[in-house]
Amino acid sequence: MPDAYYERSLDLVRIALFAVLGIIYVLAVVLLETLIMPLYVYRPLHAMLNADYASQTGNRAQEMIPSDAIPGDEIGQIMRSRNATVAELRRQEEELERALERLEAAKRKMADQDRLVSLGMLSAGVAHELNTPLAVLQGSIEKLLETVDGVAAQDRLRRMQRVAARLKTISEGLLDFSRVRREEKQEVSVRELVEEAWQLVSLDEKASRTAFQDRVPLECRIYGNADRLTQVFVNLVRNALQAVPDGAGEIVVQATLEIKNAERWWVLAFEDNGPGIAPDVLPDIFEAFISTKLDSQGTGLGLTVSEGIVQQHGGTITACNKAGGGARLEIRLPEAPVMIPANPLEEGNVYAR
Repeated sequence: MPDAYYERSLDLVRIALFAVLGIIYVLAVVLLETLIMPLYVYRPLHAMLNADYASQTGNRAQEMIPSDAIPGDEIGQIMRSRNATVAELRRQEEELERALERLEAAKRKMADQDRLVSLGMLSAGVAHELNTPLAVLQGSIEKLLETVDGVAAQDRLRRMQRVAARLKTISEGLLDFSRVRREEKQEVSVRELVEEAWQLVSLDEKASRTAFQDRVPLECRIYGNADRLTQVFVNLVRNALQAVPDGAGEIVVQATLEIKNAERWWVLAFEDNGPGIAPDVLPDIFEAFISTKLDSQGTGLGLTVSEGIVQQHGGTITACNKAGGGARLEIRLPEAPVMIPANPLEEGNVYAR
């Protein structure tokens, strides 16, 4: 009897022990599934999957796993390693993009140089073909001025003489453009060159009915060739004069100083209240023979030659249309270096910023 009681008690203990162990196992599974796994496994994995999805879909703002979602265990080490790998890939992509941009810029520069060489050869040929008939034309006009009477006829001949002289100047400019030679450069006042350009353009009768404003500050000075820069300004002002409405035209030239990466640039803006530049012409406006007035007053070479001169001075020229109407051509040229004494006790100066 005692043995049977003992065996029955032992069975009850085993059953109770199994029951307790089962309860503990169930509680452990519940705790694992409801607290530990979501907090330390599921949530980090979910954050990593979201970041990977952002990378796959190009969402750069969300592709890095937030630091507050990275635990301090082995899974966290994997997540930090993943973030570092993505960051390195993005850095290499940026370097590649910058290298491609530099390559494209170099290709454009080479294309510009090829275009300028071709334009130089073309300019030399055009100038050569123009010189002989121009000399004959000028001689004939001078002879007629000596022999023809009448005020009206004399006025017309003098106008023809001015046109012939202008054609000769253009021919000489084309020939100069084709020559590879060092040009004399010095510090020049941009305001004075703009005023001179307007004086040359004002020979056109339309100029007397057009409002011109030279807002270039007196301190705007650059280092360059005055004649070539005047040629550029004449081209831009003449184009603006031809574009503005007769009797209500407005041309404004202004300049602002721009400091970027410790470099000082003068930004010259030539603006008018004309109809603006046609959208189909604007992208190629500096190409040779691109002109909306090719058959009447223009040759399509003025802006191309101007671009070449600006580039020879280390600058750039761009064109756009103003929001309120009219065209805007912008030239960026480096500021002239400032003259300071090399030694206060000695004669002589050096250029310095």
